[in-house]
Amino acid sequence: MHFSFNNCFRDAPLFLAVVDDALICRDINQVWRDYIGLTATAEIAISVKRLFNLEKECTLTRQIEQVIHQGSIIKGKTVTLLEAEYSEKSVHEGLLSAWRIPETDHASMSAILVFTETTRYSQAVNKLDRLQTTHELILEAVGDGIYGVDCDGKTTFVNEAATQILGWRAEDVLGKSLHGIHHHSYPDGTPYPSNQCPIYSAFTDGEVHEGDNEFFWHTNGTLVPVEYKSTPIIEDGRIKGAVAVFRDISERVKSKKQREEAYEQIKTLKDLLERERDYLRDEINVTLNFGEMIGESQALKHTLGQIEAVAKTQASVLVLGESGVGKEMVARAIHANSLRADKPLVKVNCASIPKNLFESEFFGHIRGSFTGAHRDRVGRLHLASGGTLFLDEVGEIPIDLQGKLLRALQEHEFERVGDDKTTKINVRVIAATNRDLEAEISAGRFREDLYYRLSVFPIEVPPLRARIKDIGALAKQFLVNVCKEQGRDILTLTRQQIDDLCRYDWPGNIRELKNIIERAVILTKGNRLRLDLAMHSDQKTKNMLASIASDSEAFVTDAVFREKEKLNMVAALRYSKWRISGTDGAAELLGIKPSTLAYRMKVYGITQPDYR
Repeated sequence: MHFSFNNCFRDAPLFLAVVDDALICRDINQVWRDYIGLTATAEIAISVKRLFNLEKECTLTRQIEQVIHQGSIIKGKTVTLLEAEYSEKSVHEGLLSAWRIPETDHASMSAILVFTETTRYSQAVNKLDRLQTTHELILEAVGDGIYGVDCDGKTTFVNEAATQILGWRAEDVLGKSLHGIHHHSYPDGTPYPSNQCPIYSAFTDGEVHEGDNEFFWHTNGTLVPVEYKSTPIIEDGRIKGAVAVFRDISERVKSKKQREEAYEQIKTLKDLLERERDYLRDEINVTLNFGEMIGESQALKHTLGQIEAVAKTQASVLVLGESGVGKEMVARAIHANSLRADKPLVKVNCASIPKNLFESEFFGHIRGSFTGAHRDRVGRLHLASGGTLFLDEVGEIPIDLQGKLLRALQEHEFERVGDDKTTKINVRVIAATNRDLEAEISAGRFREDLYYRLSVFPIEVPPLRARIKDIGALAKQFLVNVCKEQGRDILTLTRQQIDDLCRYDWPGNIRELKNIIERAVILTKGNRLRLDLAMHSDQKTKNMLASIASDSEAFVTDAVFREKEKLNMVAALRYSKWRISGTDGAAELLGIKPSTLAYRMKVYGITQPDYR
């Protein structure tokens, strides 16, 4: 046998044997020698039957003979070694292969037998199969999705949870680019380059990457928010790929969004409650200061009739009248008698809002929308939703903002400053002004379309000088309120003082009357109301009150009497809008004939242009 072959034969890890044409084994290698307990140098002559358990394998000897004589080949025939009694090894079954050894001079024909034991191999394979099955069962049982990728980004493994989360089956993704399948673009549809993918970064930089702000694409084309962790696979210091473990956090994202929305709603409601509290305080103050709409004059009854007629409707109301006549009280009366009475009445004093803050005041703003916007703010329109919005001094709204207000009132929606979200509203509008809006429209300072939107039902509140019968009742109510506010005993008005109040023109109307009464209470030291000290000097002159020294005087001079008569006629003429005769004419109010009134007007030189 050639030297190199002999060395290979001796050191081969398999069982090797050489048999001659008599089926006698003339040599075996070291592995087989160790198995049957022979030394490396011991000569042998062992029958093939002693090497194998051939009691039931008679065909094996014939097949070996055919190998030797005919040159046939045996490949992978299952045989059993004849176990040596002194062998500590437990090799039993294996695969036998045989080839004829080429003939050489002076050599008998022979064959080489190669036995590969399979017992331990099968055990190892079975163990590996069981281990693989166990690992697969574990991976399949995990609730998180698991992907394996190689260094080229191609998918090598996918578990059932990943299929359940994203819909992609194993056959859909194995051997294909994982990023290209479910991570190919951002939520807005723009491409997501694979070199920016945190999962792919794991097998390029060898570091663990994790996050909770990614989205994977589902088979149905929807986005699934995920939390992931991508870990590199390293073998012998080289990166072989990565394992991506992820979970569906849709419910968490939904809950977070709901919490944020709830928080925003709480903030909005808190702001609404705070603003409503402020408006409630303001309303209480107004009620205490002005009381209810008191009086029995025909002018007041006419106004109350208009309030009753429009209150239950949803029509916009425009309240007209001089400053101080109680336009806000009319608005509150309309709201209190409307179907929105249980909702807020929100007042906007348009004359007191700086021009640059009008839009924020009406519509609100979000934090950071402009310098100084440190937090979100609820606008008056939103605050009044479901209730009534009272626009006091509406003529003061800048012309460039009137269009935005008109759109909000017509469309029942608006956007806060700096926000792109539209807010729906349901609000009734009551506006008030002491300006002539038609003149403002002609001058280009007020939009005609906004005027028609606001003046569906106009109500003109009469001035106090046209409500002479109501002055006494109002003054008494103010006096009671002021005394209570100042914590002093209730004072009273004398008949003479009421008459003096009724003779005054009251250019400041009810507001001026309230101020006069409050000033009189402050100036009063004893129990007698010092109304005389509270009246302005020009008021004393006009009413000739300066000549009245005390309430006990029983007469006045003829000049004072005639002046009082003149002022009384002027008051009646103003109340009747300078209509002398007819129902509610000045003559009827004074209880004299129209001809008598005309005569006295001529005597006193009373003409309308002089008393506008």
